[in-house]
Amino acid sequence: MARHLTVVPAAELSPDAVRAALAGTAPLAVLPDGPPAVAAAARAALRPEEPLEPGADLVVVTSGSTGSGRAVLLSAAALEASASATHARLGGPGSWLLALPVSAIAGLQVLCRSALSGSVPEVLAKDEPLSAAVARLPVGRRYTSLVPTQLRRWLAEEPAALRAFDAVLVGGAATDAALLGQARDTGIAVVTTYGMTETAGGCVYDGQPLDGVRVRVTDGPAGPGGGGIELTGPTLALGYRLDPAATDDAFAGGWFRTRDAGTFDADGRLSVTGRLDDVVVSGGVNVAPAAVEAALREHPAVADAVVFGRADPTWGQRVVAAVVPAPGATPDLPALREWVAARLGGPAAPRQLHVLDALPLLHTGKPDRRAVAALTQEV
Repeated sequence: MARHLTVVPAAELSPDAVRAALAGTAPLAVLPDGPPAVAAAARAALRPEEPLEPGADLVVVTSGSTGSGRAVLLSAAALEASASATHARLGGPGSWLLALPVSAIAGLQVLCRSALSGSVPEVLAKDEPLSAAVARLPVGRRYTSLVPTQLRRWLAEEPAALRAFDAVLVGGAATDAALLGQARDTGIAVVTTYGMTETAGGCVYDGQPLDGVRVRVTDGPAGPGGGGIELTGPTLALGYRLDPAATDDAFAGGWFRTRDAGTFDADGRLSVTGRLDDVVVSGGVNVAPAAVEAALREHPAVADAVVFGRADPTWGQRVVAAVVPAPGATPDLPALREWVAARLGGPAAPRQLHVLDALPLLHTGKPDRRAVAALTQEV
């Protein structure tokens, strides 16, 4: 008998539904909160009226931060392998605080890890102080998973609440070295995670793969500072829903081809250096937006930043920066150009600056780069 997806709005998702999906009895997908158009796009990718592919138990729509979102087919075995390897790396099961959307893999994994360890996570309510949610967690090992924007906010507002966790997983986007250093110097047990929906969430922690996961960097066309990152192991997805061509292309030979560039250091730790398909070529020089963003966030007048390229008649592309000012600060282009040039060279220095009150976010909590570009489009 054909199996079909049960599609649940994020606000209505229950721990029982997650447990049923992990047991293989009720395949599940979660629609994101937010504008109706976002949920409609997710439903269109899920196509619940069509029979579900064999072996899939949870289907997650990617954020589409650099393209169209895809529905990723995950098995209960992959989710269990990820949860078990995570707890093994962190020191054993514990209590989780859910602070991320459950329509994205990072939030769903908090529910899965809790379900597989026989617990129910505490949920951080909207606008609730982090310390109030932490106070509800039972005594014992405590964990949470955040995106860098959340870490930056609570490091400034409630560092003591962050110190209450035995591990604070941070992923979903690149985390600046300066932010990590500040958090660790404050006594926060930050663990950087690298992975994606196609790997059932983070599968490389602090540059080292989880048990059973393997990482390689290809010798193909290099991106900004390295070759293409590929991943394999028991956490790998089955492929993309109703898209065998994309599945064959992305999961060739049992390895998932990410669109990220990276290198290994002398100790064998993976460093993600940017996107293979996200390079600004300005004056014939390749510029990695992620590196420029990291440099800008280190400037005392900048709280957050998104960088992208825009066509330019002289330079081919010019580097454009959209920044959120630090409290009480007024960023200006000459100062930021000098700051970036001193760290990354002249071609990386932004030639255009936009100051925003806040960065628009995807339902995953990551910056919505296409929305930023639209907000800053010249008229």
